[in-house]
Amino acid sequence: MSVKRYLTIATKGLLMGAADVVPGVSGGTIAFITGIYEELIKTIDGIDFQLFKDLFKIGFKKTIAKYNLGFLLALLTGIAISILSLSKLLTYLLQHHSVLLWSFFFGLVLASVLYIAKQISSWNTGVIIAIIIGTVISYFVTIAEPLGSPDSWWYIIFSGFIAIIAMILPGVSGAFLLLLLGSYKTVLGSISGLLEAVIAGEWSQAFDYFINLFLFAIGCILGLKVFSRLLTWLFEHQKNLTLALLTGFMIGSLNKLWPWKEVLKYRIDSHGEEVPFLEKSISPISFEGDPQILYVISLTLIGFIMILVLEKWANKKTV
Repeated sequence: MSVKRYLTIATKGLLMGAADVVPGVSGGTIAFITGIYEELIKTIDGIDFQLFKDLFKIGFKKTIAKYNLGFLLALLTGIAISILSLSKLLTYLLQHHSVLLWSFFFGLVLASVLYIAKQISSWNTGVIIAIIIGTVISYFVTIAEPLGSPDSWWYIIFSGFIAIIAMILPGVSGAFLLLLLGSYKTVLGSISGLLEAVIAGEWSQAFDYFINLFLFAIGCILGLKVFSRLLTWLFEHQKNLTLALLTGFMIGSLNKLWPWKEVLKYRIDSHGEEVPFLEKSISPISFEGDPQILYVISLTLIGFIMILVLEKWANKKTV
């Protein structure tokens, strides 16, 4: 793989990682818009235990090429850098500037709906029904009350299994499903906490954080292998219906991204602070506080335009 291609894929990974950290935004959406979605799921689906045998049979370089591991490594590098560097910033923005942040992501996803819908080559009754089903399912996910999470190893693995499926689905937010499962605080806290514990030399605490992330990673790997095969089949045999369902998922997710919310319930976060737990979308007129309408409109437009720019940029690339 050339340096230029590696950096291009890593950049797309940075964008995916940033999206995956935020509840309500899907990294799969970014992968789709930047033109790497089908390559990603096919690469994941193609990895199995034969890879380890090939390392000895055909050598390291040929194995990397056969399984497209250079692409996967570049993408994961970008995702990891993004998550590690943005987790604290995005958590802060969600707590202190949520209206403006949600408006920006609302614009991103709104443009993404149009982009994915344009990929549908043939419109018929089945496609319309699939969009409606996807919209309804996604909408009810956004209004579901988050579940309490038991502190057990199997639940962290289960959370990883569910979250990674959502993270590679355009329009379905893995971070939001983690919030519903009650594991968002545990996972995001373990990412930032591990770095802080290592820097402070608190190795016992660092080990606890590492175990949480290791268990979560196991769940992610299992979820990727199970679901990537299904997605690969769907794109090869029912592409229009799959795109229609994904379009519906994204339309339904717009409810979660609506900037103006009324908090119905609160929860206590890892720092002992009270933060929103269950919210509903309301009009800016009913919003308590400054609705910042002009800023919201501006940021929504910026997010919308960014997707158009990303689309044009991706189309110019040969990756």
